[in-house]
Amino acid sequence: MSRCCVKTGVVGWGAYIPLYRLRSKEIASLWGFDPNVADSIWIEEKSVASVDEDAITMGWYAAKYALVRGGVNPEDVGAVFVGTESKPYAVKPSSTVIADALGISRKKLATDLEFACRAAAEGIRLAVALVSSGSIKYGLSIGSDTAQASPGDVLELTASSGAVAFLIGPAEESVAVFEGLTTYVTDTPDFWRREGSKYPSHGEGFTGEPAYFHHIISSVTMLLEELGLKPSDFDYAIFHQPNGKFPLQVGRALGFPKEKITPGLVTPWIGNTYNASALLGLAKVLEIAKPGQRILVAPFGSGAGSDAMSLVVTDKVLDRVHKAPTVEELINRKKYVSYAEYAKSRNLILRNVG
Repeated sequence: MSRCCVKTGVVGWGAYIPLYRLRSKEIASLWGFDPNVADSIWIEEKSVASVDEDAITMGWYAAKYALVRGGVNPEDVGAVFVGTESKPYAVKPSSTVIADALGISRKKLATDLEFACRAAAEGIRLAVALVSSGSIKYGLSIGSDTAQASPGDVLELTASSGAVAFLIGPAEESVAVFEGLTTYVTDTPDFWRREGSKYPSHGEGFTGEPAYFHHIISSVTMLLEELGLKPSDFDYAIFHQPNGKFPLQVGRALGFPKEKITPGLVTPWIGNTYNASALLGLAKVLEIAKPGQRILVAPFGSGAGSDAMSLVVTDKVLDRVHKAPTVEELINRKKYVSYAEYAKSRNLILRNVG
């Protein structure tokens, strides 16, 4: 854990959720799943990117909102990290496109990160280190993903689209200050996609234990021990959200009551947005948190690893919430589409144009 992280915090944040939604029960009915499967994992619907939306366009919106909330000149941003597993280009960075479109200085670090669903959290850790060292004043970490699931796979019930961005900077400008960070990583093959494969594969129940639960419990336990804190010291707890039930289960195992977890849940209404999953939960909590409250956030990425972060909210949060669309507003802004429309927009149907 970086002891110098107290010098840094979240200066601004932003989110983007596509307008379109697809009900999970329609997917289950189409492919012949158990009618109760969506209820069993608490997934009501998922957000679907339109034909003109991808990880770059969604990431741009989220990053723009983060800069607006922070009131920061894009020219002062010294690093841009994009965490995604659904890049529009196999070989070409998304970070450079977003940075130029935002007007960020050409004198910067810029790179795309890949670690399944925790790459954007890794970007936050890198930004914290760079700001703390004095190498840069502000760093931007973006998590953005589109739905990736083989048609008819159970993963299709949850795989959705969305983006989130966090502007990291000096503690004195921050809406929430980092109190501590830890990371726990192993080689655990619970989710993967080989070169040339269109869709990812997963280890079914293996993705829960020893992947999701073991890694989050380990990272959070390390953080609590290093900070000398316990679950009762936190007002909110946010965990990676592959579905609606896993965060409640891992929270219970760690000793966090349901009422501290549900304020940060987004997945039941928009699905699993991969790199934006837990971090969208953090964005949602920042929009309701009060000065002095403590937040735990623990993203997870298959492969596998988990970051645990403790933040303390400052009074600056009160003036910045409504400078950009809130997560709650974006969740409620929706239009339902059919499975056929979803398949068309996500290019699941191949046309012979010859």
